[in-house]
Amino acid sequence: MPKVLRITNRFNLGGITYNVSYLSRYLAPEFETMLIGGPNETSEESSLFIPESLGLHPVIIPQMRRSVNPFNDLAAYKKIKKIIREFKPDIVHTHASKAGALGRMAAFHCKVPVIVHTFHGHIFHSYFGKIKTGVIRSSEKYLARRTDAIIAISEKQKKELAIDHGICGEEKITVIPLGFDLGRFRIDMEQKRKNFRKEFEVADDEIAIVIIGRLVPVKNHFLFLRALKNVSEQTKKKIRAFIVGDGEERFALEIAAREIGFDFATEKIRVKKLLTFTSWIKDVDRVLAGSDIVCLTSMNEGTPVSLIEAQAACKPVVSTRVGGVENIVDPGNTALLCEPGDEKKFAENLLTLVENEAERNRMGKDGWDLVGKKFHYERLVSDMSNLYNRLLHSKG
Repeated sequence: MPKVLRITNRFNLGGITYNVSYLSRYLAPEFETMLIGGPNETSEESSLFIPESLGLHPVIIPQMRRSVNPFNDLAAYKKIKKIIREFKPDIVHTHASKAGALGRMAAFHCKVPVIVHTFHGHIFHSYFGKIKTGVIRSSEKYLARRTDAIIAISEKQKKELAIDHGICGEEKITVIPLGFDLGRFRIDMEQKRKNFRKEFEVADDEIAIVIIGRLVPVKNHFLFLRALKNVSEQTKKKIRAFIVGDGEERFALEIAAREIGFDFATEKIRVKKLLTFTSWIKDVDRVLAGSDIVCLTSMNEGTPVSLIEAQAACKPVVSTRVGGVENIVDPGNTALLCEPGDEKKFAENLLTLVENEAERNRMGKDGWDLVGKKFHYERLVSDMSNLYNRLLHSKG
C-alpha cells in the first residue's frame, strides 16, 4: 500500500481542512495517509473537529506558523524531515503556501519519489507589496521545479499560475476541483431555517443577507459594509445582515460600521439590529438555511467554499468576479457578479435581489444542480487517486 504524507498549513475553518480530511480518510485503503499541520492563529477558530469527526488524529507541528520566522521555519522543516524519514512516504502532498514551501523542500532533500502541491488560492496579488510578492513568485517557481505535479482547483487558477504568473508550464498542472459532503445542505433545511431565524430574531418578512469567511484584508468586508449602507438607504424592504466569521480585521470593521452609521449586535450582545457580527458559527448549514442572499466581496480567491455551500443550499449569490468564482457559479443564473472593488455595481446587484423575491427564488433553485455532483468529495477522491497512481507509475 503506497504511503502519503499530507501536509497543510493549519486546521482552520474552510475548504482546505475539509479537503485534506476527506482525502486522508477516503483514499484508504488504497493509500495509507499521515496528516500533519501547524497550529491555528490566535484569531481563528480551531477546526480539528473536522478531521477528528472522520476518525483522524493529525500531528501538529507547533513551529509551523503562518508568518515567516527563520527560527520557527527551520525547526518545522527539521521536524518534517524527521517525520519523512520515519514514515517513509511514497508521496508527499502539500497544501497551501507555508506547508508547500517547507514540505516540498523537506521531501526533495529526503528524496521522496513523488512530490505534489495544491494551490488552494495564491498570494500573488492583494496580499503583499510588490517586492515581497516578487520574492514569493520567484520562490514558487523554484519549488515548482522540484514538484512532480501542481494541482489547481479551477481552470481560472491554472491559467493564473501558468500564464499570468509563470509558475510552471501548463503540462505540469492538473485541475482537481475541491470536494465536500454537501448532503447536509439538503437535510431539514426548513427546521434549520426556523432555528436560525428564531435565534437571531429574524422575522418572516425580513431578508437575511450573510457573508461568511475570515475577517482579513483580502476578503474586503469594508465593501460589504458600504454596499449594505447603500442598499439600506434605497430599499423599503426589511433587511438584516450577518457577518459570520472572525479575524484580525474585526475591530477595524466594527469601527467602520459605527462610522457608516450602523448600530450593530455581536455574539456577546444579542440585540436585534440591522447588522450582526456573529463570530464563527460551526453549523454553517443552519446559517445558510436561515439566509436569503449570500455575499462575497474578496479581492482574491481560490475556490470560495462559502459560495459552493450557498448554492448547495439553493441561495442566490452576490460576489466579486475573482479567482475561481466564475468556475463555480453560473453568472446571471445562480450569481450576480461585479469586478473586485466595484462598490456601486456590487450594491446594485445586492439591491436587485433584495427588491425581487421572484428573482431570488429563480437564482437559488438551480444552485444544487450546478454544484451537487461537481463538488462532491467522492469525485475529489477519485480524481486524486488517478493522479497519484499515474505519478507512481511514471516513477516505476
